[in-house]
Amino acid sequence: MSNNFHNHPYHLVDYSPWPLTGAIGTMTLVTGMIKWFHNFSMNLLILGYIIILMTMYQWWRDVCREGTFQGKHTILVSKGLRWGMILFIISEIFFFISFFWAFFHSSLAPNIEIGTMWPPMSIEAFNPFQIPLLNTIILISSGLTVTWAHHALMTNNFSQTSQSLFFTILLGFYFSILQGYEYYEAPFSIADSVYGSTFFMATGFHGLHVLIGTIFLLICFIRLINHHFSNNHHFGFEAAAWYWHFVDVVWLFLYISIYWWGN
Repeated sequence: MSNNFHNHPYHLVDYSPWPLTGAIGTMTLVTGMIKWFHNFSMNLLILGYIIILMTMYQWWRDVCREGTFQGKHTILVSKGLRWGMILFIISEIFFFISFFWAFFHSSLAPNIEIGTMWPPMSIEAFNPFQIPLLNTIILISSGLTVTWAHHALMTNNFSQTSQSLFFTILLGFYFSILQGYEYYEAPFSIADSVYGSTFFMATGFHGLHVLIGTIFLLICFIRLINHHFSNNHHFGFEAAAWYWHFVDVVWLFLYISIYWWGN
């Protein structure tokens, strides 16, 4: 029988079905993606998405219960969670370094196949002072609002915390909508030489991270209005804020290198 009271500050997790259902969902999703590529049928792909979304909801629900109601996230456990989040963000930094490496490798010494010029011949690049600049302003503003939310939470001002966190989520969705519009109007595709490949891989994965960060903040907003956070117990929100600042900084590098310098 599970016992919530231990003689140690560590968190020994209970038996959970969600790692297994998550693995099944991931396998179903990848198999469905292959089926979609070959047979243009999305049935298995949609089923994989449904399994993963249900697993995410129930797994996150259990983690929120452990940290908020069961008292299992002690000071020592929270310290371990902080280090885990820091190491995860470091791994994400190296993930994006690979895209920047590919971009600079191709742009600093363009091959003869693309006309020994960057951007390559026949590629009409984006104007960095239109939608990309607006998206930069949006993300910088969202970084300010999430910092405002953190400061308000530390001072027990829950009204300002909820307002500023709501503005951050709105700005995150606004960024994603503008990037989707930019992709829709793009004069080139991912198949257009190494420029299209590096552009869409780098900005596309960043856009995916923006969506993940926005969902992360949305979950924190729901937890906030349900009184899960206090000024000394809010690591879930703090991790979301760290992740959002990471997304902001990566975008600044993307804007300066790919949109502005690479243009």
